[in-house]
Amino acid sequence: MATNQRSPATDRPGVARYRTASAPRMRAVPARRRSVHWVQQRLRSFPFAFAGIGHLLRTQGNAQIHVAAGSVAIALGFLFNIDRGEWLALALTITLVLAAEGVNTAVEAVVDLVAPGFHPLAKIAKDVAAGTVLLTAIGAVAVGLIVFLPRFWTLVAPWITGAI
Repeated sequence: MATNQRSPATDRPGVARYRTASAPRMRAVPARRRSVHWVQQRLRSFPFAFAGIGHLLRTQGNAQIHVAAGSVAIALGFLFNIDRGEWLALALTITLVLAAEGVNTAVEAVVDLVAPGFHPLAKIAKDVAAGTVLLTAIGAVAVGLIVFLPRFWTLVAPWITGAI
């Protein structure tokens, strides 16, 4: 079907370029060169990811609190010489909380971009994202209590019972 009219989907410059019938033929590129290019592309994306983490840690007070709490948990892990499974639980929990904080920050930025004024759906999106961070933080406290409370108890129990 050859017509001179564009469809609404191809009115955008980025889309029209891919829909033309006279696109140049792709030459076969050796697999090795394709894989090297793929790796280079992935490596080029790391600075953007680190910039996002930097923005999160510089601008979000709650993320700074989570990093401080995670650092305390790591220090306590070394102090109490926790085992491998407990380190795994601790590392996953800290990562999950920080990841939830990052997603929350991204959701808030997008919602502010799309709906600068008040909108009930924007409120729901922001509240749910913030609630997700709260849920992960509560889970992190639970993991911290499971890992560290028995160890704290062995330290303070003699003073509480009067054995010292």
